[in-house]
Amino acid sequence: MAYQASVDEAAQVEVMVAQILADLGRVDILVCNAGTASRGQSLVDTDPAELAGLFGTHVLGTAHLCRLLVPRIRQQERGDVVVISSIATRRASANGGPYMMTKAALEAFAQTLALEELQHGIHVNIVAPGLVATDMGDRLVRAVAGLDSAVALDDRSPFGHVCRPEEVADVVAFLCSAQAGYVSGQKIYVDGGGSSF
Repeated sequence: MAYQASVDEAAQVEVMVAQILADLGRVDILVCNAGTASRGQSLVDTDPAELAGLFGTHVLGTAHLCRLLVPRIRQQERGDVVVISSIATRRASANGGPYMMTKAALEAFAQTLALEELQHGIHVNIVAPGLVATDMGDRLVRAVAGLDSAVALDDRSPFGHVCRPEEVADVVAFLCSAQAGYVSGQKIYVDGGGSSF
């Protein structure tokens, strides 16, 4: 089932969560993957509204969802929260500051939540992909490299291809499985061992 809300709008998130709980009764896994890119401006040229929007989507959206759902996830035998960050937090880069800053704040949120929820048996982990062949990845490649799509970089990428969404999803599924029963508070990079972009 699909539900829609703008995660940076607390009221919309509350309505969405209420509907999910009415329909499904419970939540065991929360994956916070809402994201948006910055416009590639320097920090001093970035419109404050853009920075606020990135922070709202990446950090406040996750906080809204966790505030509403983590207390309910505590009631389950096992619970998982996974946040999708980015390799952008690995090192600063010019004209990528607003995106990197808000993803770093998201990671700080997740690391703190992992410590706070350990007593409740909730696993909290971070997945940090590099370039992924998605609409957002395609826009980035067009803006930075003048290529039509992210897959145009396949031959220059680890293992012969740019990361696909399923490869990120597989890592999330692993973190929420019994095989990762003793894994929490961790960050896993999904970039083939070396970002292609």
